[in-house]
Amino acid sequence: MWRRRAQILGLLLCTLGLGLVVSTLAMDHWRSAQLEGEVGKSSVVVTAWYWSDLWRDCYEDSSALVNCVDLGVMWTVKSYIQAVRGLLMIGISLGLFGTVLVFFGLECTRIGGEQRSKDRLLMTASAFQLLGCVSDLAAYCLYINRVVVAYLHSKADPSKMSYEIGPPLYLGLVATFLIFLGCITHCATVYRREHPQSRRPMFPVEEQEFRGRKHIHGHKNRSSVSQSAPAYKMTSVVIV
Repeated sequence: MWRRRAQILGLLLCTLGLGLVVSTLAMDHWRSAQLEGEVGKSSVVVTAWYWSDLWRDCYEDSSALVNCVDLGVMWTVKSYIQAVRGLLMIGISLGLFGTVLVFFGLECTRIGGEQRSKDRLLMTASAFQLLGCVSDLAAYCLYINRVVVAYLHSKADPSKMSYEIGPPLYLGLVATFLIFLGCITHCATVYRREHPQSRRPMFPVEEQEFRGRKHIHGHKNRSSVSQSAPAYKMTSVVIV
């Protein structure tokens, strides 16, 4: 019963993580920068925001007016943006395929064949989901690296814009952790079934040697008894 509950929990964790990864693709403010200044000679402070995601760059002034410019066609986008898109698409595809295989490998379902086949399907599904998790994590880390590099450059050169990490990146990191935790849960259930706890001794080599010596010693005793039997019979005949 605990295996079924653990497998269902792993499926929920992987599905939730995959859903969060998909949602980050449509979220804004992957990175943002704040600009403050005064208008003319007045003391009114005007705050403007520059923020961008995987699909557009936007400017928002203090009156909440947003002007966005969509990123160009595929071959005019920056290389790291294109790499992040590709890694996320690969991770989502692998995660979806692994989620479908999980349904065939669950113990509580009637599809997938015998129990050993189900365990193999569950391990294969966990492998696909883990690969997708690594791909998603690489995409988020690549984007975070570019944001950190821009921040360090702004410290060295104040004329450059300083960006900050947005909420979608934090949400994506949490999503990858959930997927990883779900894969570990699935693998743990299969491992406990394939390698159950046994009562074998801690030192099996010494036990085998002891058994071998005991067998040899018993064999010698039987041979000595068989050799002494004729002598006993002869003595009994002579006495008679």
